[in-house]
Amino acid sequence: MHPRDQTIFALSSGRAPSAIAIIRVSGPMAESVIAGLAGRTPMPRMATRVLLRDSDHQPIDDAVVLWFPAPSSATGEDVAEFHVHGGRAVLAAMFGALAAFDDVRPAEPGEFTRRAFENGKLDLTEAEGLDDLIHADTDRQRRQALRQLKGLLGDRARDWRERVIAASALIEAGIDFSDEGDVPDELIAPALAKIRSLHDEIQEVLAAQGQGERLRDGLVVAIAGPPNVGKSTLVNQLARREVAIVSPHAGTTRDVIEVQLDLDGYPVTVIDTAGIRETEDPVEQEGVRRARARAAEADLVLWLTDRADKVGAHEGATPVWLVRNKVDLDGARSGGPGGGPHPQFRISAARGDGIPELIAALVGFAHDYFGTSEGGLISRARQRKLLEETMQSLRRSLEVIGQGEELAAEELRSAAFSLGRLLGRVDVEDILDVIFRDFCIGK
Repeated sequence: MHPRDQTIFALSSGRAPSAIAIIRVSGPMAESVIAGLAGRTPMPRMATRVLLRDSDHQPIDDAVVLWFPAPSSATGEDVAEFHVHGGRAVLAAMFGALAAFDDVRPAEPGEFTRRAFENGKLDLTEAEGLDDLIHADTDRQRRQALRQLKGLLGDRARDWRERVIAASALIEAGIDFSDEGDVPDELIAPALAKIRSLHDEIQEVLAAQGQGERLRDGLVVAIAGPPNVGKSTLVNQLARREVAIVSPHAGTTRDVIEVQLDLDGYPVTVIDTAGIRETEDPVEQEGVRRARARAAEADLVLWLTDRADKVGAHEGATPVWLVRNKVDLDGARSGGPGGGPHPQFRISAARGDGIPELIAALVGFAHDYFGTSEGGLISRARQRKLLEETMQSLRRSLEVIGQGEELAAEELRSAAFSLGRLLGRVDVEDILDVIFRDFCIGK
């Protein structure tokens, strides 16, 4: 039997031990499985309390079971759910009992969602939204992923594809009836209007500066500067916990330390880098090299110093904020941002002076960086690439229409094909494994 025709099972809740664990079963053997373990098939979509028994009629657990016959299930197949107590021994007994059935096997990562996609329960943009929802770290990421899961991009893409096909039908009708005088002009004029409108709509979506992708990936802030100026202390202040080693000795941090933060719903990765200085220590040299490289890749650099006469510009295209630390030692006032070509802040990372002002400024920077992503349609590079291909095909169809309707019709077929790939309805076998392998097992 082909693996896709087999029945699969997996733990769909958190790791054991837990109060309750949910085991899902999907496939043609699901009814046999639930009847074999529960002694009967319960009423569809009705929670039923039963004593589960294995093939030797030995009791496994007092549980609640649910039965979802196809096609009215999450995967479009027969689905059974077992809500059991979440002890390791209970789960081990359940997995052993399930594996004892013929043609029933543990699920691969993302296999439940892939079957839902293959059975038309969701398109590829919605599957990507589900993956993003599972991995969302902040509230804004959650809201964006939920909009994708509910069809924010997929619904638009289906509408665009239908309109491309309608325009293509008009042009191809013009080709078929080109012997009948003015008929082609009457057909092609409304087709061109549809194409221009579609082109402008997709162009507007693409012009959103990748805000959806940015929100999904998060903002990267690198803390850089000379050794022993308090970079690790500042990281600990921002994280509100001890994540970096703090020492009075220069060169303590020799590698890149990353901390994930949630700043007002914005995902921010703060990087503590090795102190940048000339050194003969080969290990510290490697740390300095990594620090320079990571700072160059960051979206924002906080250049930390501990004296006013050390404040200077940081080279590179990345925005830089100059942060003067240890103001408690020389009596300077905390605060910021100050004027000049780079925003300047005065803080005491040890005491926390000026940290609220710095965090507030970081939230403001994140707001500007992510933009108004609440309405952003695109959340992945794959989606952007296919929409760019669609727009290019639409533009070419307008450019070649004067050279022949056949050329324009071919470009419209290419546009419809790209939108079909976006939805996962045509020629996507090469990317399905890449997308679904990142899902957790049981989803």
